[in-house]
Amino acid sequence: MFETNKQPTAIAITGGKPLAGRVSVAGAKNALSKQLVASLLTTEPCHFTNVPNITEIHGILEMLQSIGSKVTWSGDDSLTVHTPQLETALVPEVYSGFNRIPILMLGPLLHRAKQVQVPMLGGCKIGGRPVDFHLQALETMGATIEVSEGGFTASAKQLTGTVVRLPYPSVGATENVILSATIAKGTTVIENAAVEPEIIDTIKLLVKMGASILVDVDRRIIIRGVKQLHGATHDTIGDRIEAASYAVAAAATNGRVTVDGIKIEHMLSFLHHFRQMGGDFTVLPEGVTFYRKAEKLTPIQIETDVHPGFMTDWQQPMVVALTQAEGTSIVHETVYENRFGYTEVLAEMGANISLMTNCLGYKPCRFRDRDHMHSAIINGRTPLVAGNIEIPDLRAGFAYVIAALLAEGKTTVGGYKYLARGYANVPEKLAALGVDASLIY
Repeated sequence: MFETNKQPTAIAITGGKPLAGRVSVAGAKNALSKQLVASLLTTEPCHFTNVPNITEIHGILEMLQSIGSKVTWSGDDSLTVHTPQLETALVPEVYSGFNRIPILMLGPLLHRAKQVQVPMLGGCKIGGRPVDFHLQALETMGATIEVSEGGFTASAKQLTGTVVRLPYPSVGATENVILSATIAKGTTVIENAAVEPEIIDTIKLLVKMGASILVDVDRRIIIRGVKQLHGATHDTIGDRIEAASYAVAAAATNGRVTVDGIKIEHMLSFLHHFRQMGGDFTVLPEGVTFYRKAEKLTPIQIETDVHPGFMTDWQQPMVVALTQAEGTSIVHETVYENRFGYTEVLAEMGANISLMTNCLGYKPCRFRDRDHMHSAIINGRTPLVAGNIEIPDLRAGFAYVIAALLAEGKTTVGGYKYLARGYANVPEKLAALGVDASLIY
Protein backbone atom coordinates (compact mmCIF):
# COMPACT_ATOMS: atom_id res chain seq x y z
CA MET A 1 0.00 0.00 0.00
CA PHE A 2 2.78 2.39 0.88
CA GLU A 3 5.59 1.06 -1.32
CA THR A 4 6.47 2.75 -4.59
CA ASN A 5 7.85 -0.35 -6.32
CA LYS A 6 5.53 -2.16 -8.67
CA GLN A 7 3.60 -4.82 -6.77
CA PRO A 8 2.22 -8.15 -8.06
CA THR A 9 -1.48 -8.15 -8.85
CA ALA A 10 -2.07 -11.89 -9.21
CA ILE A 11 -0.53 -15.33 -8.93
CA ALA A 12 -0.88 -17.96 -11.65
CA ILE A 13 -1.09 -21.53 -10.36
CA THR A 14 -1.12 -24.78 -12.31
CA GLY A 15 -3.07 -27.31 -10.31
CA GLY A 16 -3.93 -30.96 -10.51
CA LYS A 17 -1.14 -32.71 -8.62
CA PRO A 18 -0.38 -33.55 -4.97
CA LEU A 19 1.79 -31.22 -2.91
CA ALA A 20 5.02 -32.69 -1.59
CA GLY A 21 7.83 -31.06 0.35
CA ARG A 22 8.63 -28.85 3.31
CA VAL A 23 7.84 -25.26 4.29
CA SER A 24 8.40 -23.08 7.36
CA VAL A 25 5.68 -20.86 8.73
CA ALA A 26 6.42 -17.22 9.44
CA GLY A 27 5.78 -15.46 12.72
CA ALA A 28 2.11 -14.95 13.55
CA LYS A 29 0.82 -11.68 12.10
CA ASN A 30 -1.93 -11.60 14.70
CA ALA A 31 0.67 -11.64 17.47
CA LEU A 32 3.49 -9.49 16.10
CA SER A 33 1.20 -6.69 14.94
CA LYS A 34 0.11 -6.10 18.57
CA GLN A 35 3.62 -6.62 19.90
CA LEU A 36 4.90 -3.81 17.69
CA VAL A 37 2.27 -1.55 19.27
CA ALA A 38 3.42 -2.74 22.71
CA SER A 39 6.88 -1.34 21.95
CA LEU A 40 5.34 2.14 22.32
CA LEU A 41 4.93 1.47 26.04
CA THR A 42 8.65 1.91 26.67
CA THR A 43 11.35 4.38 25.70
CA GLU A 44 13.85 1.52 25.38
CA PRO A 45 14.48 -0.66 22.30
CA CYS A 46 12.43 -3.81 21.69
CA HIS A 47 13.95 -6.58 19.56
CA PHE A 48 11.76 -8.93 17.53
CA THR A 49 12.68 -12.14 15.73
CA ASN A 50 10.63 -14.45 13.46
CA VAL A 51 9.18 -11.36 11.77
CA PRO A 52 6.99 -12.25 8.74
CA ASN A 53 7.79 -10.55 5.44
CA ILE A 54 4.22 -9.43 4.73
CA THR A 55 2.72 -6.10 3.75
CA GLU A 56 0.61 -5.91 6.91
CA ILE A 57 3.72 -5.77 9.09
CA HIS A 58 5.54 -3.35 6.79
CA GLY A 59 2.52 -1.05 6.92
CA ILE A 60 2.44 -1.11 10.73
CA LEU A 61 6.16 -0.33 10.88
CA GLU A 62 5.62 2.66 8.60
CA MET A 63 2.76 3.73 10.86
CA LEU A 64 5.07 3.62 13.89
CA GLN A 65 7.81 5.47 12.05
CA SER A 66 5.35 8.23 11.17
CA ILE A 67 5.00 9.10 14.88
CA GLY A 68 8.67 8.82 15.79
CA SER A 69 9.64 5.14 16.14
CA LYS A 70 13.05 4.09 14.83
CA VAL A 71 13.01 0.76 12.99
CA THR A 72 16.23 -1.13 12.33
CA TRP A 73 16.37 -4.44 10.47
CA SER A 74 19.08 -6.97 11.33
CA GLY A 75 18.46 -9.68 8.77
CA ASP A 76 15.43 -10.86 6.85
CA ASP A 77 13.31 -11.66 9.90
CA SER A 78 14.73 -9.66 12.82
CA LEU A 79 14.22 -6.01 13.71
CA THR A 80 14.42 -3.47 16.52
CA VAL A 81 11.77 -0.86 17.28
CA HIS A 82 12.83 2.07 19.46
CA THR A 83 10.64 5.02 20.38
CA PRO A 84 12.63 7.21 22.80
CA GLN A 85 10.17 10.04 22.18
CA LEU A 86 7.11 10.75 20.08
CA GLU A 87 7.42 13.22 17.25
CA THR A 88 3.62 13.43 17.14
CA ALA A 89 0.63 11.78 18.80
CA LEU A 90 -1.37 12.06 15.59
CA VAL A 91 -1.27 8.96 13.40
CA PRO A 92 -1.51 10.25 9.81
CA GLU A 93 -4.78 9.95 7.95
CA VAL A 94 -3.01 8.14 5.09
CA TYR A 95 -3.32 5.00 7.24
CA SER A 96 -7.10 5.33 7.46
CA GLY A 97 -8.72 2.07 6.40
CA PHE A 98 -5.43 0.15 6.23
CA ASN A 99 -6.10 -2.18 9.16
CA ARG A 100 -7.43 -2.27 12.72
CA ILE A 101 -4.17 -1.47 14.50
CA PRO A 102 -4.81 2.30 15.07
CA ILE A 103 -7.49 1.64 17.70
CA LEU A 104 -4.94 -0.43 19.67
CA MET A 105 -2.54 2.49 19.68
CA LEU A 106 -4.87 4.73 21.71
CA GLY A 107 -3.89 3.41 25.14
CA PRO A 108 -0.10 3.29 24.61
CA LEU A 109 -0.13 6.77 23.04
CA LEU A 110 -2.26 8.20 25.87
CA HIS A 111 0.41 7.09 28.32
CA ARG A 112 2.92 9.24 26.42
CA ALA A 113 0.74 12.16 25.34
CA LYS A 114 -2.37 13.60 26.96
CA GLN A 115 -4.23 13.88 23.67
CA VAL A 116 -3.93 11.57 20.69
CA GLN A 117 -5.61 10.97 17.37
CA VAL A 118 -5.75 7.86 15.22
CA PRO A 119 -7.48 7.34 11.85
CA MET A 120 -10.56 5.33 10.99
CA LEU A 121 -10.10 1.57 10.88
CA GLY A 122 -9.97 -0.86 7.98
CA GLY A 123 -9.53 -4.59 7.62
CA CYS A 124 -11.29 -7.38 5.77
CA LYS A 125 -15.00 -7.00 5.01
CA ILE A 126 -16.18 -10.03 6.98
CA GLY A 127 -18.79 -8.42 9.21
CA GLY A 128 -19.54 -5.35 11.28
CA ARG A 129 -16.55 -5.71 13.64
CA PRO A 130 -17.59 -2.74 15.81
CA VAL A 131 -15.16 -1.11 18.25
CA ASP A 132 -17.76 -0.34 20.93
CA PHE A 133 -16.06 -2.74 23.37
CA HIS A 134 -12.73 -0.97 22.84
CA LEU A 135 -14.10 2.52 23.37
CA GLN A 136 -16.23 1.61 26.39
CA ALA A 137 -13.27 -0.05 28.10
CA LEU A 138 -10.96 2.91 27.53
CA GLU A 139 -13.63 5.32 28.75
CA THR A 140 -14.07 3.36 31.99
CA MET A 141 -10.30 3.68 32.44
CA GLY A 142 -10.59 7.47 32.27
CA ALA A 143 -10.24 8.35 28.59
CA THR A 144 -12.49 10.82 26.81
CA ILE A 145 -12.99 9.74 23.20
CA GLU A 146 -14.57 11.56 20.29
CA VAL A 147 -15.44 9.73 17.09
CA SER A 148 -15.56 11.53 13.77
CA GLU A 149 -15.44 10.60 10.10
CA GLY A 150 -11.68 11.06 10.22
CA GLY A 151 -11.07 8.75 13.16
CA PHE A 152 -10.77 8.79 16.94
CA THR A 153 -9.52 11.58 19.20
CA ALA A 154 -8.77 10.63 22.80
CA SER A 155 -7.54 12.47 25.86
CA ALA A 156 -6.75 11.45 29.42
CA LYS A 157 -4.74 12.86 32.31
CA GLN A 158 -4.07 9.32 33.44
CA LEU A 159 -5.53 5.91 32.69
CA THR A 160 -6.76 4.12 35.81
CA GLY A 161 -7.37 0.44 36.47
CA THR A 162 -10.94 -0.83 36.49
CA VAL A 163 -13.05 -3.94 35.94
CA VAL A 164 -13.92 -4.55 32.30
CA ARG A 165 -16.60 -7.14 31.59
CA LEU A 166 -16.62 -7.94 27.88
CA PRO A 167 -20.02 -9.00 26.48
CA TYR A 168 -18.12 -11.24 24.06
CA PRO A 169 -14.52 -12.47 24.33
CA SER A 170 -13.30 -10.09 21.63
CA VAL A 171 -9.64 -10.56 20.70
CA GLY A 172 -9.08 -6.92 19.77
CA ALA A 173 -10.84 -5.50 22.83
CA THR A 174 -8.92 -7.85 25.14
CA GLU A 175 -5.63 -6.76 23.57
CA ASN A 176 -6.60 -3.11 23.80
CA VAL A 177 -7.33 -3.31 27.52
CA ILE A 178 -4.13 -5.25 28.22
CA LEU A 179 -1.98 -2.73 26.36
CA SER A 180 -3.72 0.18 28.07
CA ALA A 181 -3.59 -1.33 31.57
CA THR A 182 0.07 -2.34 31.83
CA ILE A 183 1.25 1.09 33.03
CA ALA A 184 -2.12 2.45 34.16
CA LYS A 185 -2.62 3.40 37.81
CA GLY A 186 -4.01 0.50 39.84
CA THR A 187 -5.38 -2.89 38.87
CA THR A 188 -7.43 -3.81 35.83
CA VAL A 189 -9.48 -6.99 35.64
CA ILE A 190 -10.78 -8.25 32.28
CA GLU A 191 -13.69 -10.64 32.63
CA ASN A 192 -14.76 -12.84 29.72
CA ALA A 193 -11.42 -12.11 28.04
CA ALA A 194 -10.16 -13.74 24.86
CA VAL A 195 -7.25 -16.12 25.49
CA GLU A 196 -5.97 -16.89 21.98
CA PRO A 197 -2.32 -18.09 21.72
CA GLU A 198 -1.43 -14.79 20.04
CA ILE A 199 -2.74 -12.88 23.08
CA ILE A 200 -0.78 -15.09 25.46
CA ASP A 201 2.34 -14.53 23.33
CA THR A 202 1.87 -10.75 23.59
CA ILE A 203 1.43 -11.11 27.34
CA LYS A 204 4.75 -12.99 27.42
CA LEU A 205 6.43 -10.03 25.72
CA LEU A 206 4.84 -7.55 28.14
CA VAL A 207 5.93 -9.64 31.14
CA LYS A 208 9.49 -9.60 29.76
CA MET A 209 9.15 -5.82 29.59
CA GLY A 210 8.25 -5.68 33.29
CA ALA A 211 4.45 -5.88 33.25
CA SER A 212 2.51 -7.66 36.00
CA ILE A 213 -0.16 -9.80 34.30
CA LEU A 214 -1.99 -12.86 35.57
CA VAL A 215 -4.01 -15.06 33.22
CA ASP A 216 -6.53 -16.44 35.69
CA VAL A 217 -9.20 -19.14 35.37
CA ASP A 218 -12.59 -18.55 33.73
CA ARG A 219 -11.32 -16.08 31.14
CA ARG A 220 -10.10 -13.54 33.71
CA ILE A 221 -6.95 -11.55 33.07
CA ILE A 222 -5.61 -9.37 35.89
CA ILE A 223 -3.17 -6.56 35.12
CA ARG A 224 -1.51 -4.66 37.95
CA GLY A 225 -0.18 -1.40 36.55
CA VAL A 226 3.52 -0.67 36.96
CA LYS A 227 5.27 2.69 36.74
CA GLN A 228 7.26 1.90 33.62
CA LEU A 229 8.28 -0.84 31.22
CA HIS A 230 11.69 -1.56 29.72
CA GLY A 231 12.89 -3.05 26.45
CA ALA A 232 12.92 -6.77 25.72
CA THR A 233 13.73 -9.37 23.08
CA HIS A 234 10.95 -11.59 21.78
CA ASP A 235 10.64 -14.44 19.29
CA THR A 236 7.07 -14.34 17.96
CA ILE A 237 5.17 -17.64 17.82
CA GLY A 238 4.64 -19.36 14.48
CA ASP A 239 1.49 -18.60 12.51
CA ARG A 240 -1.10 -21.31 13.22
CA ILE A 241 -3.31 -19.98 10.42
CA GLU A 242 -0.56 -20.38 7.82
CA ALA A 243 0.26 -23.84 9.20
CA ALA A 244 -3.36 -24.97 8.91
CA SER A 245 -3.55 -23.57 5.37
CA TYR A 246 -0.67 -25.75 4.16
CA ALA A 247 -1.99 -28.73 6.14
CA VAL A 248 -5.36 -28.48 4.40
CA ALA A 249 -3.64 -28.07 1.03
CA ALA A 250 -1.76 -31.32 1.67
CA ALA A 251 -4.92 -33.28 2.50
CA ALA A 252 -7.01 -31.71 -0.27
CA THR A 253 -4.47 -32.58 -2.98
CA ASN A 254 -3.66 -35.97 -1.41
CA GLY A 255 -0.09 -34.83 -0.86
CA ARG A 256 2.38 -34.78 2.01
CA VAL A 257 3.68 -31.52 3.48
CA THR A 258 5.95 -30.94 6.47
CA VAL A 259 5.34 -27.61 8.19
CA ASP A 260 8.12 -26.33 10.44
CA GLY A 261 7.85 -23.72 13.17
CA ILE A 262 4.46 -24.54 14.68
CA LYS A 263 3.34 -25.92 18.05
CA ILE A 264 0.48 -28.42 18.01
CA GLU A 265 -0.90 -27.10 21.33
CA HIS A 266 -1.93 -23.98 19.39
CA MET A 267 -3.91 -26.09 16.88
CA LEU A 268 -5.68 -28.82 18.85
CA SER A 269 -9.20 -28.04 17.61
CA PHE A 270 -7.96 -27.86 14.01
CA LEU A 271 -6.09 -31.16 14.33
CA HIS A 272 -9.22 -32.85 15.72
CA HIS A 273 -11.33 -31.76 12.74
CA PHE A 274 -8.48 -32.44 10.31
CA ARG A 275 -8.40 -36.08 11.41
CA GLN A 276 -12.21 -36.32 11.25
CA MET A 277 -12.01 -35.15 7.64
CA GLY A 278 -9.58 -37.94 6.76
CA GLY A 279 -6.29 -36.15 7.22
CA ASP A 280 -3.56 -37.16 9.61
CA PHE A 281 -0.22 -35.87 10.86
CA THR A 282 3.08 -36.90 12.38
CA VAL A 283 4.77 -34.67 14.95
CA LEU A 284 8.49 -34.20 14.39
CA PRO A 285 11.06 -32.39 16.57
CA GLU A 286 11.08 -29.37 14.26
CA GLY A 287 7.58 -29.46 12.78
CA VAL A 288 4.54 -31.49 11.74
CA THR A 289 3.98 -33.59 8.61
CA PHE A 290 0.42 -33.43 7.24
CA TYR A 291 -1.13 -35.89 4.79
CA ARG A 292 -4.34 -37.69 3.86
CA LYS A 293 -4.81 -40.96 5.71
CA ALA A 294 -8.06 -42.09 4.16
CA GLU A 295 -8.49 -42.81 0.46
CA LYS A 296 -11.33 -40.29 0.33
CA LEU A 297 -12.05 -37.23 2.42
CA THR A 298 -14.96 -37.54 4.84
CA PRO A 299 -17.71 -34.91 5.26
CA ILE A 300 -17.75 -33.30 8.71
CA GLN A 301 -19.48 -30.61 10.72
CA ILE A 302 -17.54 -27.55 11.93
CA GLU A 303 -18.55 -24.70 14.21
CA THR A 304 -16.13 -21.81 14.52
CA ASP A 305 -15.59 -20.24 17.93
CA VAL A 306 -13.13 -18.28 20.02
CA HIS A 307 -10.09 -20.14 21.36
CA PRO A 308 -9.85 -22.96 22.26
CA GLY A 309 -12.56 -23.60 19.66
CA PHE A 310 -12.16 -23.97 15.91
CA MET A 311 -10.64 -20.72 14.69
CA THR A 312 -12.70 -18.66 12.26
CA ASP A 313 -9.59 -18.17 10.07
CA TRP A 314 -9.34 -21.93 9.57
CA GLN A 315 -12.77 -22.39 8.02
CA GLN A 316 -12.07 -20.97 4.54
CA PRO A 317 -9.35 -23.49 3.59
CA MET A 318 -11.41 -26.28 5.17
CA VAL A 319 -14.48 -25.38 3.13
CA VAL A 320 -12.44 -25.75 -0.07
CA ALA A 321 -11.14 -29.15 1.07
CA LEU A 322 -14.66 -30.27 1.97
CA THR A 323 -15.79 -29.70 -1.62
CA GLN A 324 -13.70 -32.83 -2.28
CA ALA A 325 -15.29 -34.90 0.52
CA GLU A 326 -17.79 -37.61 -0.40
CA GLY A 327 -21.04 -36.30 1.07
CA THR A 328 -22.48 -33.28 2.87
CA SER A 329 -20.53 -31.10 5.27
CA ILE A 330 -21.81 -28.23 7.41
CA VAL A 331 -19.89 -25.19 8.62
CA HIS A 332 -21.52 -22.89 11.19
CA GLU A 333 -19.71 -19.54 11.55
CA THR A 334 -20.31 -18.01 15.01
CA VAL A 335 -17.54 -15.38 15.11
CA TYR A 336 -18.22 -13.16 12.07
CA GLU A 337 -21.60 -12.76 10.44
CA ASN A 338 -20.40 -12.21 6.88
CA ARG A 339 -17.57 -14.62 6.26
CA PHE A 340 -18.90 -16.79 3.44
CA GLY A 341 -18.81 -14.23 0.64
CA TYR A 342 -15.83 -16.03 -0.86
CA THR A 343 -17.93 -19.14 -1.61
CA GLU A 344 -19.56 -17.44 -4.61
CA VAL A 345 -16.33 -17.81 -6.58
CA LEU A 346 -15.95 -21.41 -5.44
CA ALA A 347 -19.44 -22.09 -6.82
CA GLU A 348 -18.37 -20.60 -10.15
CA MET A 349 -15.45 -23.06 -10.13
CA GLY A 350 -17.88 -25.97 -9.66
CA ALA A 351 -18.40 -26.25 -5.91
CA ASN A 352 -21.86 -27.06 -4.56
CA ILE A 353 -22.23 -24.72 -1.57
CA SER A 354 -25.48 -23.35 -0.13
CA LEU A 355 -25.63 -20.57 2.46
CA MET A 356 -28.31 -20.31 5.13
CA THR A 357 -29.35 -17.88 7.86
CA ASN A 358 -30.14 -20.77 10.22
CA CYS A 359 -27.73 -21.74 12.98
CA LEU A 360 -26.74 -25.21 11.78
CA GLY A 361 -25.09 -26.28 15.01
CA TYR A 362 -25.45 -26.48 18.76
CA LYS A 363 -23.17 -23.65 19.91
CA PRO A 364 -24.68 -20.40 21.23
CA CYS A 365 -24.59 -17.95 18.35
CA ARG A 366 -24.87 -14.16 18.34
CA PHE A 367 -26.35 -14.27 14.85
CA ARG A 368 -29.39 -16.44 15.57
CA ASP A 369 -32.55 -14.99 13.98
CA ARG A 370 -30.62 -12.05 12.53
CA ASP A 371 -30.81 -12.99 8.84
CA HIS A 372 -27.06 -13.35 8.36
CA MET A 373 -25.85 -16.00 5.92
CA HIS A 374 -23.58 -17.63 8.48
CA SER A 375 -24.07 -21.37 7.86
CA ALA A 376 -22.74 -23.23 4.83
CA ILE A 377 -23.77 -26.60 3.41
CA ILE A 378 -21.08 -28.15 1.21
CA ASN A 379 -22.08 -31.07 -1.01
CA GLY A 380 -19.19 -33.05 -2.45
CA ARG A 381 -17.35 -34.39 -4.21
CA THR A 382 -17.28 -31.77 -6.98
CA PRO A 383 -14.39 -31.20 -9.40
CA LEU A 384 -13.15 -27.62 -9.51
CA VAL A 385 -12.53 -25.88 -12.82
CA ALA A 386 -9.57 -23.60 -13.50
CA GLY A 387 -10.14 -20.00 -14.50
CA ASN A 388 -9.64 -16.39 -13.44
CA ILE A 389 -10.70 -15.61 -9.88
CA GLU A 390 -10.37 -12.60 -7.56
CA ILE A 391 -9.54 -12.67 -3.83
CA PRO A 392 -12.05 -10.64 -1.74
CA ASP A 393 -10.20 -10.67 1.61
CA LEU A 394 -7.07 -11.95 3.35
CA ARG A 395 -8.19 -15.36 4.61
CA ALA A 396 -10.13 -16.17 1.46
CA GLY A 397 -6.81 -15.71 -0.32
CA PHE A 398 -5.25 -19.02 0.61
CA ALA A 399 -8.57 -20.77 0.23
CA TYR A 400 -8.49 -19.68 -3.41
CA VAL A 401 -4.90 -20.90 -3.67
CA ILE A 402 -6.07 -24.34 -2.53
CA ALA A 403 -8.94 -24.21 -5.03
CA ALA A 404 -6.42 -23.41 -7.77
CA LEU A 405 -4.25 -26.34 -6.63
CA LEU A 406 -7.24 -28.67 -6.96
CA ALA A 407 -8.33 -27.44 -10.40
CA GLU A 408 -6.82 -29.06 -13.48
CA GLY A 409 -4.92 -26.49 -15.55
CA LYS A 410 -3.89 -22.90 -14.85
CA THR A 411 -5.85 -20.60 -12.54
CA THR A 412 -5.07 -16.91 -12.22
CA VAL A 413 -5.77 -15.71 -8.70
CA GLY A 414 -6.15 -11.91 -8.65
CA GLY A 415 -6.20 -9.64 -5.62
CA TYR A 416 -2.73 -10.82 -4.63
CA LYS A 417 -2.38 -7.84 -2.27
CA TYR A 418 -4.76 -9.56 0.15
CA LEU A 419 -2.71 -12.75 0.14
CA ALA A 420 0.52 -10.78 0.65
CA ARG A 421 -0.95 -9.14 3.76
CA GLY A 422 -0.96 -12.37 5.71
CA TYR A 423 1.16 -15.00 3.92
CA ALA A 424 4.90 -14.60 3.41
CA ASN A 425 6.77 -15.78 0.30
CA VAL A 426 3.85 -17.72 -1.19
CA PRO A 427 5.40 -18.41 -4.64
CA GLU A 428 8.64 -19.66 -3.08
CA LYS A 429 6.82 -21.93 -0.63
CA LEU A 430 4.55 -23.34 -3.32
CA ALA A 431 7.60 -24.00 -5.50
CA ALA A 432 9.17 -25.91 -2.60
CA LEU A 433 6.08 -28.13 -2.65
CA GLY A 434 6.37 -28.83 -6.36
CA VAL A 435 3.81 -26.31 -7.57
CA ASP A 436 4.16 -24.33 -10.81
CA ALA A 437 3.29 -20.83 -9.55
CA SER A 438 4.33 -17.40 -10.79
CA LEU A 439 3.50 -13.81 -9.92
CA ILE A 440 1.80 -11.48 -12.39
CA TYR A 441 2.57 -7.74 -12.29
